[in-house]
Amino acid sequence: MHDASDRRKTINPSAYLALVEGLALIFWNKKTFAGYLRGMLKGHSELLARLDFEASKREVSGQLVDLLRANEPRYLDATVALMLDIAAMETFPNLTSQTDSDAMVAKAKAAVAELRRWTAKQQDVIKEHEEHARAIAQSAKEAQDGRAFAQSHEELKQRFMLMHGAGDPHKRGTAFEGFLNDLFALYDLEPRAAYSLAHEQIDGAFAFNTDHYVLEAKWWKEAIGRRELDVFKANIERKGKNTLGLYVSMSGYSSDALAVYSYSTPFITMDGLDFMAVLDQRIRLDDLLDHKKRHASQTGHCYLPVAEVLAGAE
Repeated sequence: MHDASDRRKTINPSAYLALVEGLALIFWNKKTFAGYLRGMLKGHSELLARLDFEASKREVSGQLVDLLRANEPRYLDATVALMLDIAAMETFPNLTSQTDSDAMVAKAKAAVAELRRWTAKQQDVIKEHEEHARAIAQSAKEAQDGRAFAQSHEELKQRFMLMHGAGDPHKRGTAFEGFLNDLFALYDLEPRAAYSLAHEQIDGAFAFNTDHYVLEAKWWKEAIGRRELDVFKANIERKGKNTLGLYVSMSGYSSDALAVYSYSTPFITMDGLDFMAVLDQRIRLDDLLDHKKRHASQTGHCYLPVAEVLAGAE
């Protein structure tokens, strides 16, 4: 007579082999490969500690699968999570930038298809662990997205610092436009690059919280004065009642300019300190914009220093 432990469902050895092949072929860069495994196995530090990430991807994949098979009951959720996540892959961005990308992508697709075939055959095992496995994969994706977001922030910060040291104002202005576009895109603000209308040049536009904003950005030595803000206000008012504005001045604003727009304003403002706070990840760009928008709506003032926002959050 057999007890329940003798009848437990197990993963077919061929499925484990398909997992080794899939892991070895879906990434080109070791760093990306290691990051993926660290995310998927973040609940199993004891497994990660036994993997030699200096070895080849295939060797590491073999090491991992041997560990998973050796203690299958303990690691079944993690194993199913890896199998399902890889079996669901349809694109391979880490491969497409390589010289022989077509051949590499073809091999990756074949490996994934083989793993998908085995997961389909083992629905009795999969179904028992699928919910937890998908939660593991989602958690890993969120961690990976967080790392990518932080890395993008750091790259933008380095670009920002380089612009500070640029000697050519024209080149810096062009670089600043690209920087703003990439920063706003990072926050899914649908940025639109500079464009021209009759009698005026618009530095850009973006969408935020169902509102449409026009953008003016200056990196001058001197502070922006009332004249520049008056021109910007007139431009906004010609766009329609639902259009707002964001004026960016790396050199800040004159006191008389801010005084004029301290009671009623169709725009909000940002300066260099705002950008440093965002790039240092002390505050998210969208959160800062939301604070500035609410401040303008409640007080009529176009200016809210980031220091006040951060102080209020403490």
